[in-house]
Amino acid sequence: NGGLMLLREIGLKLDLATVVAGPLFDTRDPSRVLHTYGHMVTARMMAIAAGYEDCDDLDALREDPALKMACGRAPESGAGIASQPTLSRLENLPDRRMLVEIGLSFIDLFCRSWAKPPERITLDIDDTDDPAHGQQELAIFNTHAGTTCFKPMLIFDGVSGKPVFAMIRPGKRPKGKEIAHVLRRVIGRIRRHWPNVKILVRGDSHYCGPQVLDLLEKLSCDYILGLAVNERLAAKAAPWKAQVAARRRRKLWAPAVRRFHQLQYAADSWSRKRRVIARVEATALGTDVRFVVTSLAGRGKHLYGKVYCARGNAENLIKDFKRHTRADKTACHRWQANQMRLFLHLGAYWLLHTVRRLAPVKSVW
Repeated sequence: NGGLMLLREIGLKLDLATVVAGPLFDTRDPSRVLHTYGHMVTARMMAIAAGYEDCDDLDALREDPALKMACGRAPESGAGIASQPTLSRLENLPDRRMLVEIGLSFIDLFCRSWAKPPERITLDIDDTDDPAHGQQELAIFNTHAGTTCFKPMLIFDGVSGKPVFAMIRPGKRPKGKEIAHVLRRVIGRIRRHWPNVKILVRGDSHYCGPQVLDLLEKLSCDYILGLAVNERLAAKAAPWKAQVAARRRRKLWAPAVRRFHQLQYAADSWSRKRRVIARVEATALGTDVRFVVTSLAGRGKHLYGKVYCARGNAENLIKDFKRHTRADKTACHRWQANQMRLFLHLGAYWLLHTVRRLAPVKSVW
């Protein structure tokens, strides 16, 4: 656990304890408090980052010298870390308003982490499967996932990989109104720090609701979002698919032939026409077409291949979040407690991600 000494310095620099514990309202008698909320959230985040993601693990680690020092206590003479029951009460403490404040504090942390305001940022938004454990609030059976689960919504910065936002939610695909509500709060908070920053929002096709497109245009944000194929788009793409298939045959069955097309398109639910880019490809598996809608100018090949497809890195970041901090350990009954746990794992991710960015580029770390 010696690496906790490095994480302690990072935690102090980021002021993670205040980010998570600051909005918590403490009604305890100060003269009888042994473990402050700051110490308790620090212990949980440090333990998660060190590989001890279960709250029960803290019972065995209460006197661990490295963990005690990471929490600002003497390794041998200092008081031990809070026990599992105390930490569980902490996880069940926040109400909706406190959780909102913690979420906004994490956005503030994201903005503070830059040495100077960037000219532009890219927000990659996506959700992921989080299997449930028994009868839990918000847990719903999801046919695509094949299990009862949550569908947390996560936002990362597409360039630096820094986490911006994490929210527990029911195990179903988010609707346009819900997505727009989240983006309005996140973008509004970022603009409080950086009024002039240019923001690009990237997401899969189920984030392309009319409410989302209207909101981003109203907030002067750029976007490049996947667009699900429907009957009208399939009809437009039919001759393009035949064309690339013929080109592949003329090239003696080349491994792949890809072409790009652009059109002005408006779904029935849209307020106006928007620019849509089609990627049409023929391979040994057949012909395929993908659509994206965007406010960006430029060649379709570049926008699809270099800008939109780069959102695939966000999926890697989500995997890191789930695998390296075990962020899917949301086994509490109340959704508020699971959201608090998600924030604790988000804090641990900040610790580990900061170490990664500090390491030399060619280092194994």
